[in-house]
Amino acid sequence: MLQVIPLGGLGEIGLNSLVIACNGEMLLIDAGLMFPSEGMPGVDIIIPDFTHLKQNAACLKGVVLTHGHEDHLGALPYLLGEVNVPVYGTRFTLAMARHRLNELGVEADLREIEPREPFNVGTMFKVEASRVTHTVPDAVGFIIRTPEGTFIHTGDFKLDPDPIDGLRTDLERWGEAGEEGVLCLLSDSTNSELTEETGSERVVEQTFERLFQGATGRIVVALFSSNLHRVRHLLALAEKLGRKVALQGRSMQRNVEMARQLGYLDVPDSLFVHLDTVPLLPAQRVLVLTTGAQGEPRAGLSQLASGDGPLKVGPGDLVVLSSRPIPGNERGVGALIDQLHWRGAKVVYAQVEPGVHVSGHASRPQQQRVLELVRPSHFIPVHGEGRHLHRHLATAREAGLEPAQCLLAQDGDVVGFEEGRGRFTGSVPSGRIFKDRFGGGMVTSDTLHERVRLSETGLVAAVVVLQRGTQHLVGGPQLSGQGLSLDEQVLLPRVAQEARALFEELSVQLRGDDALVREELTRVVRRAFRLYSSKRPLVVPMVVRV
Repeated sequence: MLQVIPLGGLGEIGLNSLVIACNGEMLLIDAGLMFPSEGMPGVDIIIPDFTHLKQNAACLKGVVLTHGHEDHLGALPYLLGEVNVPVYGTRFTLAMARHRLNELGVEADLREIEPREPFNVGTMFKVEASRVTHTVPDAVGFIIRTPEGTFIHTGDFKLDPDPIDGLRTDLERWGEAGEEGVLCLLSDSTNSELTEETGSERVVEQTFERLFQGATGRIVVALFSSNLHRVRHLLALAEKLGRKVALQGRSMQRNVEMARQLGYLDVPDSLFVHLDTVPLLPAQRVLVLTTGAQGEPRAGLSQLASGDGPLKVGPGDLVVLSSRPIPGNERGVGALIDQLHWRGAKVVYAQVEPGVHVSGHASRPQQQRVLELVRPSHFIPVHGEGRHLHRHLATAREAGLEPAQCLLAQDGDVVGFEEGRGRFTGSVPSGRIFKDRFGGGMVTSDTLHERVRLSETGLVAAVVVLQRGTQHLVGGPQLSGQGLSLDEQVLLPRVAQEARALFEELSVQLRGDDALVREELTRVVRRAFRLYSSKRPLVVPMVVRV
């Protein structure tokens, strides 16, 4: 029997990790992370719950990576730190993985693969990478042959007729596999709600050339540092127009240097200047490539907007945000655009100039084309939130698949295949693990809940001083607050006075037990607050004996 077990990526954008298990062996496709929302204080990254893999470590024969984005390989160090298995990927993907592993001091057996060159993982899986067009070099999907049948996992892809690197999604190979018979297609659902064809990267190239020709001052372009196809034509355009290029942001500098070393970017050293020297150069001779198009407060574009660094934007500068806000980031991106406008810069972004960004994911018509080409016996939509998966499933039915062939899975579901038929057969542990990016302790759900509550209600430290022996109340409760409004801070003396009156009702015998004193102190402070405010702050009680 063969099983498909998603551990992440089916119900959210990110965390992409999916297990294929066959006759006692397991293969993992991707090990991705996701970044926290604003409501997750103190959380740096989120990774999938790998409990199922850890419990079956002897069965896991390898990890195959579709491409170099963090939502597909960022959790790899956390898995390999506990489960040591080979990792297979294309050249650039492994370079990105190696960097993440080195950051956390994790060693791994990294094995380079090439599209259309099959390789074995364990004894159950014959794997063949198939090239796809995405926003990062060397992206692939996988054709996976097992004793139970053949699977196609598309990875992140789109159908671009004229990609920047000339390497199209290998539809021919998927079509050949479809002719042989595909038991199940697992396909990227990210853009399943979009009805228009995903645009070609050439559209962005032409838009930038038009915008740059009319720019008389500095040009700043903010984009994902991993979008190296776009970086490639920006560098070529800068060289053509006689502009020097400054790179801002650690990931931008690292990825460009890595791509140059691996031969993906062929540009001379003389094209680049250090950011510190930009103010000394004629404005019309400078292009700055920076991170921070998602409004991240510590990223490069925010620093340029606030002037926290050697360079700040101002009148005459053209600033281009070459991305669309990730869901949840809209407010931060909007605030950053406002700040740039107040600086006097001309700001261009996708809502006012659609050509500055095209997606790296297939839209509904392209998804349907793949379904009709492959003609799978079963279909499982992957990579997306619930609404994306549901819409992609509807597209599969429109493409001719029967309801029994369409399987809507969620993280943790087990989809079993036996004698050519697929059905849900159970579930495994799954979920989200909140962590510090550089390997710090796990942030539990309870801890996160307390942090959120603290951010909403504030905190009050309450101290009482008791005399040893007599248990006489020498001083307090003394109250100090954090995260309170000015009105609530003003209330503290009145709350303290009321709490003292309540505390003095506590018997001498009970005052001899510190645990009981802290419990009572918490109670009386909360009760006193209720008399004057609707706020319910967290109370930290402390007992001092003299």
